[in-house]
Amino acid sequence: MKNFFKMLFASILGVFIAGFILFILSIAMLAGIASMGSKSSFVLEKKTVLEIDLTGVINDRVEENPFDFLFGEVKAHGLNDILSAIKKAKKNDKIEGIYLKAGFLRTGPASAQQIRNELRSFKESGKFIVAYGDNYSQRAYYVSSVADKVFMNPEGIFEFQGMSSSIQFAKGLFEKLGIEWQVFKVGTFKSAVEPIISDKMSEPNRLQRSAYLNDIWSVMLKDISESRNIPVEKLNQYADECMTFASSEVIRTNQLIDSLVYRADMESYFKEKLNLTKDDDLKIADVNDIKSVPASKEKLNKDKIAVLYAEGEIIADELNTIFNTGHTITAKKYVKEINKLKEDENIKAVVFRVNSPGGSAFASEQIHHAIKALNEVKPVVVSMGDYAASGGYYISSPARKIVAEPTTLTGSIGIFGLIPSGVQLSEKIGTTYDHVKTNKMSDFLGQTIELPLVSGVLARPLNTDESAIFQAFVERGYNTFLTRCAEGRGKTKAEIDSIGQGRVWTGNQALSNGLVDELGGIDKAIQIAAGLAEIENYSIREYPEQKDFFTQLMEESMKGAETRILSVFIGEEALKQKQMMKAWQTFDVKQAVTPVVIH
Repeated sequence: MKNFFKMLFASILGVFIAGFILFILSIAMLAGIASMGSKSSFVLEKKTVLEIDLTGVINDRVEENPFDFLFGEVKAHGLNDILSAIKKAKKNDKIEGIYLKAGFLRTGPASAQQIRNELRSFKESGKFIVAYGDNYSQRAYYVSSVADKVFMNPEGIFEFQGMSSSIQFAKGLFEKLGIEWQVFKVGTFKSAVEPIISDKMSEPNRLQRSAYLNDIWSVMLKDISESRNIPVEKLNQYADECMTFASSEVIRTNQLIDSLVYRADMESYFKEKLNLTKDDDLKIADVNDIKSVPASKEKLNKDKIAVLYAEGEIIADELNTIFNTGHTITAKKYVKEINKLKEDENIKAVVFRVNSPGGSAFASEQIHHAIKALNEVKPVVVSMGDYAASGGYYISSPARKIVAEPTTLTGSIGIFGLIPSGVQLSEKIGTTYDHVKTNKMSDFLGQTIELPLVSGVLARPLNTDESAIFQAFVERGYNTFLTRCAEGRGKTKAEIDSIGQGRVWTGNQALSNGLVDELGGIDKAIQIAAGLAEIENYSIREYPEQKDFFTQLMEESMKGAETRILSVFIGEEALKQKQMMKAWQTFDVKQAVTPVVIH
């Protein structure tokens, strides 16, 4: 037995040593790859064309993950980088024009509109904008339609068929599994629960989705009509005919594009436009190249306006699990960031950039409290992105001013809670439950089915008394939501309730009902913040501060090492269950989420 333990400890020690060596070697190799792949300092030359890639995903801000290249992640672009590059190109004499490289673009209508508006401002310089796409998604075409010339591959696909918003309903799936959902909510239009408990849209949900889709579509058609000189009625006719499957010649004849050109011929086109010879090199700079080019007359000022980016679902604390994908707004992290901005005497105002469909009500309250305290010390102006709904509106409400794009989706002031019960599931798998208790409610939310993938499902439904308690809990949450919004907007709770009830509004509609103050992008919010702070000369700083590649590499590697070590001691299956339970516990039962997918 003594030898057995010696062998066991030696084996464990060997695993740790081997893992540590492998970890160090991996870091060294990846750092080497990063240094080899990094670009040398970019030098901007005369007769350069700025290329803007309208493919992939556009987020408000992008922080590159060192391991994305290993997993083939869809390329993401930062809206802040794109807007900054266009502004620099407008004023820099070495940049002759912009080339929009269109394709299948995945972004919200408000982000697309901000890029388009910045391009329209760029045209005031007299420089050219040319768009080309082997294919055009509808969103990419909306941005590209502002160009002087729009070219497409003769064999390309041109998506133009109007907008839709669809929901996948899983009621039947849960019925087959034997899981029943008890719903507790406040808000006639609060539709986030429908995919789980219904097999079709409710009429209020159908009404609100139809209203905001038509509003967004009308904004897009108006802009395209002005740029392409095609009446809105004609554009709707083309959408009804579904240009997506029309021939490229029909697309050209309808004047949606100017010419059919192969990508290989675009270099010759640009050389001719720039008065270059065939032997001259065509100088193309992308958005990442322009990052290192200083803005004209850039000055460092003691006074600063901070732009605090908050993008994604609102959660209480970082998950750091297999479920932690994409952007999140973590209350624990953001409260610290907000408090730092409050204490920094050089920061005279804050633009809170919110791009969120909502999330945890508890986490939203923590961020709301911090923003309210910040706003009492220095002005806070909210700039809404594609979404600032539900919890996203909750954290926006204490600002002195709220600015949204016409196509922003906001509002959704409502609360819901979902309690899953697995009585039928227990019957199917042959499990039973029993208990003893000291008080009437001792087992309230206490009996759960402990199986892989169904952790957190109650073994029985809530009874009448328990349901009443939980509904009252949710209604208190809604009352708090109304109170926060009423205080922030200078309205009564009754007034907020009349435009609340979970209803989603576009920025256009929110301006009319008083949920936002002005329409515009992040630049408009910065101008308003400067006015409120009574400053004219200032620098802009972005927060949270982004980490360099090596720091991210170390952090991601440490997370991976932690996972590997845990898997050795408790096993992979137990680790997955531990991660799932943490994910479930992080999302509190009160939710304020608006899951909206617009095609």
